[in-house]
Order: sequence, then C-alpha cells, then structure tokens
Amino acid sequence: MAAAAAAAAAAPLLLPSARRPLPSSKPWLPDGRAFRSSSGSRALSSAARRCCCCCRCEAAGEAGTAPPQRGVDDGGVVCTSTTRRSVLGVAVGVSSALALGLAAFDDALAAGLPPEEKPKLCDAACEMELENVPMVTTESGLQYKDIKVGEGPSPPIGFQVAANYVAMVPNGQIFDSSLEKGQPYIFRVGSGQVIKGLDEGILSMKVGGLRRLYIPGPLAFPKGLTSAPGRPRVPPSSPVMFDVNLLYIPGLDDE
Repeated sequence: MAAAAAAAAAAPLLLPSARRPLPSSKPWLPDGRAFRSSSGSRALSSAARRCCCCCRCEAAGEAGTAPPQRGVDDGGVVCTSTTRRSVLGVAVGVSSALALGLAAFDDALAAGLPPEEKPKLCDAACEMELENVPMVTTESGLQYKDIKVGEGPSPPIGFQVAANYVAMVPNGQIFDSSLEKGQPYIFRVGSGQVIKGLDEGILSMKVGGLRRLYIPGPLAFPKGLTSAPGRPRVPPSSPVMFDVNLLYIPGLDDE
C-alpha cells in the first residue's frame, strides 16, 4: 500500500503541478546609487563611474558648452568619446544578450525538452508503422491504435496493474513519463486513480501489449497541468496522447 501511494504521488496524472515562480530582478539607478552594500557604504564600480563621466561629457556637448578636455575629471576617470562609446557598447551588448538568454530559457521551460532527447515507447520506426495501423474509436470518444497486441490476460476492474507510459501533448512533446522515473506506474485500474481516458484504454489491453491512446479533452485533465522545467503546459480539458505498455497484473500473477 505504501509503495502504491508513493508511486501515485510521483506521477502527476491527476493533480496539476504548482506554478513556476517568475525570476526576480533588482532596480538599477542611472547614477549608480543602487550599488550599496548592507552597511550602506558606496560600492560603485569603475565601469559605472566611467559611464557617469561619459554621460556628463555628452550632456555638455548637447548643451553647446565646451566638454571637459581630455584628461581626468573630478571623479578620477578619463573622459573621452572613445571611453563613452566603449562603455555604452558593452552595456547594450550585455543587456541584449541577457534579454535573449532569459527569453530562450523561459521558452525552453515552457515548451519542454525536444522529444528526441527523452526515452520513448514508440521510436521513429514505430511511428512510421503506426500510420498504417487502423484507428479504433469507442463510444466515449476515446481512440487508440494497437502497436503490439499482448498475449496475456486483460485486467479486471479494481485490480492493480503495472504499466510504463509516455504522456504527450498533440504535437508530440512529452509532459510525463514513467521511463524517466525508472520504474513502472502501479495503480488500480477502473477505480478513478488516473484520468478517465487512461482507465478506459488499459481495461481492454492484454498483458504485453503496447497501445497509443488518443484521449479527448473530456477524458483528460479537467484542470490542466501547468508548465514546469522539462514539461509543456497542458490546457484544461485539452486532448492528450499516451503510449502505454501493460507489463503485468500483480493480483492475477499471484494466483
């Protein structure tokens, strides 16, 4: 019982995950006054001082007054147009790189890892063969294709089953997988411990079988699943796909 509870808690088949917190940032003042330590002492870097000096030089030029001559200003920083261009160029470059990097990182978190980098139950050759497998549609709207028909028994309602699964959104991105956890998922089939489409799809399988389930929105996740590192978002009541390999039925094997 403890093992079943742990397995159920490890797989987000019923409960949506917590929202991913947004990264925080600190304000930067143009004159560098934000650069202070906990004791209140000034910790302005040489690059920031150089930038402030260059801003003063530029302001003097725009006002029509003579800019400071080449040399050292009152802050001890050489004030030249070359220094201004260099510092501003570096600042713009760093800001652009950070913005692009954060955007790409956020997109990667939301979209999940590319499907080819995750283990699958159906590889590229299997996908090609699957195109020629006939689709079966049930009264509830569930659809499935049998990649491999098992030779063992089908699970009775209320019995425990052990299965490997790979859950995907319609474009093929994986949002959950027992293969990544390194152990099969064990639950009581037909008792509401998993989403309705998965319950129904496994009940008609035989041990040793491999099936792809095309689960419509009403039989999937009514509240959806939030995005997380390596997992795309699943909108509420949206269609999903499951590749399921029924490994064994503990209750029947013990008899």
